Amino acid sequence: MSGAPSVLLAFDYGTRRIGVAVGETVTRTARPLGLVSVRRNRPDWAEVGRLIAAWRPARLVVGLPLTMEGEEQEASGGARRFGRQLEGRFGLPVDLVDERLTTRVARQEMAEAGRGGHEPADPLAAQLILAGWLDAGGEP
Repeated sequence: MSGAPSVLLAFDYGTRRIGVAVGETVTRTARPLGLVSVRRNRPDWAEVGRLIAAWRPARLVVGLPLTMEGEEQEASGGARRFGRQLEGRFGLPVDLVDERLTTRVARQEMAEAGRGGHEPADPLAAQLILAGWLDAGGEP
């Protein structure tokens, strides 16, 4: 593990919105950052670009939706495509990470904190995706 801190951005890709989280490698922590809208199957690339310019991440992490058996599903293709587009547009390495149950856990945590309601769980799901990547020893 290198001693220099590296900033990371993580994305919980969806067809209506994308949750975003930020983290770093020294403290190995992550926190929810916000949402990027998706319209007509196109992410708001200008907003993604602003986030990348502001945070200057060394690497991007994208949640890969899999079935409970670990198989690819219909949504997996969209997440893979989004990861390829991120890499192509911004020239940063992208890791795809198993995101099974992250949205469910995020909703449960929000409900327990009294934040259920209509607040989207996507940024917290992105945080869980990034925390899992960091816990697994992910390195930039």
